[in-house]
Amino acid sequence: MRNKPNNPYVVLIAGMLTQLCAGIIYMWSIFKQPVALHLEWAQDKAALTSSIMLASFVAGLILGGRAQDKLGPKRVVLFGSIFISIGMVLTAFVPKSYPELIYLTYGIIGGLGVGAVYTTTVAVVQKWFPNKRGFATGMMVSAFGFSLVLFAPLTKALLANYGVPFTFIAIGIAFLLICAPCSFLIVNPKNFESDSTSAKIDDGSYTTKQMLKTPQFYMMAFAMFTTLPAYFIMNPIFVTFGLERGLTDNLTVLGVMITGIASAVGRLGFSWLSDIIGRKAAIISFIAINLLGTVGLIYAKGYMYIICIGAISLAFGGSAGVYPALTADYYGTRNMGLNYGCVMLGFGVSSLVFPLISNAITVNNNYVPSLIMAALTCVASIVLILLLKQPKRLHASSDNLN
Repeated sequence: MRNKPNNPYVVLIAGMLTQLCAGIIYMWSIFKQPVALHLEWAQDKAALTSSIMLASFVAGLILGGRAQDKLGPKRVVLFGSIFISIGMVLTAFVPKSYPELIYLTYGIIGGLGVGAVYTTTVAVVQKWFPNKRGFATGMMVSAFGFSLVLFAPLTKALLANYGVPFTFIAIGIAFLLICAPCSFLIVNPKNFESDSTSAKIDDGSYTTKQMLKTPQFYMMAFAMFTTLPAYFIMNPIFVTFGLERGLTDNLTVLGVMITGIASAVGRLGFSWLSDIIGRKAAIISFIAINLLGTVGLIYAKGYMYIICIGAISLAFGGSAGVYPALTADYYGTRNMGLNYGCVMLGFGVSSLVFPLISNAITVNNNYVPSLIMAALTCVASIVLILLLKQPKRLHASSDNLN
């Protein structure tokens, strides 16, 4: 079927709608408590679902990046959308006798689907906007972050009025109805079609094998590993920990919406800013904000707690917006899906390791040691970015590298 869109903004809008829906899976802080009560499950075990989902998300990035080279982006987005929908619907049927099945349904199946959809749509849109990578990436990933703002109150209402099973089924079906049609518009420009002779032209992009031989890859992956521990530690417990820090139930919902706004603003704002001041300067800026928010969170209560969480979410959004553009700048766009998936391994490992460390060093809900650890990792990440240099180019030109 050859219904290729000629307008890059058609692809951009279709990708943004898909990303908006995919971002639902990041709302585990909204789902966690109702799900734990529904399944009579311990809160700490339920919180682990978020880390499993994030790790599976990274695996989905790698698998989706590889699959789009073989199957084409349209099929990968469609299959990924089906995976997410199946994961959400199956979560509705997890029994009380074995609540850990949510690790499989929501965490692994859903996470793999989101990763495949995420990397494919971002990679395709970057190819349609070669001179505006920061803008294009920012628009895409800001839609992903804005999902929290749009769906948090709706999901809260569904959970309160209709219960856990109905909510997951409704979301899963709605997601597929929106994303399946959009998937047919997620296609590469003609000069990037895998079945075209132009695909054989060497445009200087790094293959994944070539990228893995550069020290810059490992510095970027480790920088991602050390950038966001505070987010990974606090995200699953934002609501419950917020109640301990003086938030009311209504304020926790407002706080979740604010984190979504901050994430969306960070994704779009820092991506746009990186086109102006350079990728490295933009990355250092949001890591510094993350550091301030993490340190402030040691003492923050009430509204200040929300502000600090918002700062950390802003940095999280900035990371999602700028690191893909930096990867494309350094290694080209032809193999962007798989290349960025490999860089994101740092993100995935971090999402698993730091919550486990936090659980091990937290006594009587005292998260101060965990926050100090997260602040120190921010410093390490800044040092890595300062030391990062452009790899030896395989092709002529690239902007915004420093």
